[in-house]
Amino acid sequence: MKDIELPYAVRLYNTHGDSDAPGLDMAREGAQRRFALVLRDSLGDAALVLPVYQAYQRIAQAYGDPPDLAALTDSELEIAQAWLTAERAALDAVFGPLRGMGDGSYDLWPVDG
Repeated sequence: MKDIELPYAVRLYNTHGDSDAPGLDMAREGAQRRFALVLRDSLGDAALVLPVYQAYQRIAQAYGDPPDLAALTDSELEIAQAWLTAERAALDAVFGPLRGMGDGSYDLWPVDG
């Protein structure tokens, strides 16, 4: 994600595997940049993306993914709703309205600054 100073990196994957098609790297970089920025904008600050994501991962591990929202504590519910909203917005921004058809997934990890 060149030109963007964020404390995290994103890698997008498609269900058909990676391809060596001409222009794919530039398209993927643009999509990954868009995904990262939508997460930041949805959560309000780039510094919140990793902590909210990691907290959501712990919730999902305990309750399933997606978790049964009725089973969560108030603080867990707040985190889960924040992440699910940000994730939905980022996936829509990258994969569009067909995102629910298994078009892709992502990884998120911290970047050493």
